[in-house]
Amino acid sequence: MSVTKGMADKFRFSTSQVFNYAKDSYLERTSRPIYAIVFLLPFIAFYELGTILINTDVLNQSQVRVVAFVWMQQLLDYLGFGGKFVWAAPALMVVVILAALQLVSGKKWHVWSADFIPMAIECMLLAVPLIVLSLFLHTAMTGRSVAAGYHAPATVTLAVVQPPAASPHAATLLADIVTGVGAGIYEELIFRLFLICLLMLFFQDLLGLGKRNSIILSVLISAALFSAHHHVDLLNGQFNTVDAFDWAKFAFRTIAGVYFAILFAIRGFGITAGTHAFYDIIATLVNALFFYR
Repeated sequence: MSVTKGMADKFRFSTSQVFNYAKDSYLERTSRPIYAIVFLLPFIAFYELGTILINTDVLNQSQVRVVAFVWMQQLLDYLGFGGKFVWAAPALMVVVILAALQLVSGKKWHVWSADFIPMAIECMLLAVPLIVLSLFLHTAMTGRSVAAGYHAPATVTLAVVQPPAASPHAATLLADIVTGVGAGIYEELIFRLFLICLLMLFFQDLLGLGKRNSIILSVLISAALFSAHHHVDLLNGQFNTVDAFDWAKFAFRTIAGVYFAILFAIRGFGITAGTHAFYDIIATLVNALFFYR
C-alpha cells in the first residue's frame, strides 16, 4: 500500500466513511466535517468565554483549562505562535483542521440549520449509555445503590478534573461544566482524530499490519492513553493529585474511549465531540444534584 493511498484511507476514516449513508440523508449530512465546524462553534465559544469570565486568575490552571487544550497551546507556542494569539489558536486549529478534512472529503459545503437541534438531541441520547455504565460501575465497586445517595461522585466525569468532595458552589459547578465542554472538543481532537489516524499510519503503512488489526490496535491504544491522561500528564510524567488513579475509573474511561472511537468512525467528529461534552455536562449535574450532601 502506498503512503498516498494510506493517507487517503485515514482521511476517509476521519470524515466518517466507514458506512456509506444515503446521499444527503441526515446521517450523511451530519457526518460531514463542515457540520462539525458549525455545530461545535457554540461549544468552542462557551469554553473560551467561560474560562475568561468565570475567574480570570485561574486561566493557566488545569481546573479550568483542559489538559489537551494546554498541550495544543504548548505546541503552538513552541512553533512560534506566542503572545495573546496562543489563547485563540487551538480553537482556530480545530476549525482549520475540520475545514481541511471537509475539502479532502469532496462533500457538499451546504448545511441545513434544521439539523442542529436533532444533532444535539442525538448527542444527549448517545451520552446516556455512558451515564448508565458509570452508575453501574459505581454501584458494583462501592456496594452502594444509586438511590442510597453517596457523598462522592457516582458518575465519572471524562474531563481531567473531578468535582470537589463537598457540595459545589454555583461558580465551581459552572467551571466544571466549562471544563467538560472543552474536554469534549480538544480531547476528541487529540485522542480520536489525531492519535487514531497516526496509529493507523504506523501499524498499517509502516508495520504492514492488516487494516482490521490496525484499527483494533489503534482504538485500544488510543482509548488506554485517553484514560491514562486523566491520572498522569503524558508529557511530563507527573501524576494528577486531584484525580488519583483508580482501576474502576481507568476501566470506565478506557471503555468510554473505545465507545467514542466507534462513534467517531460511524458518525464523525462533530457528533463524537458533542456526545463527550454532553456526557461531562450531564455527569457534572447528576453528581451535583443527587450525590453531594
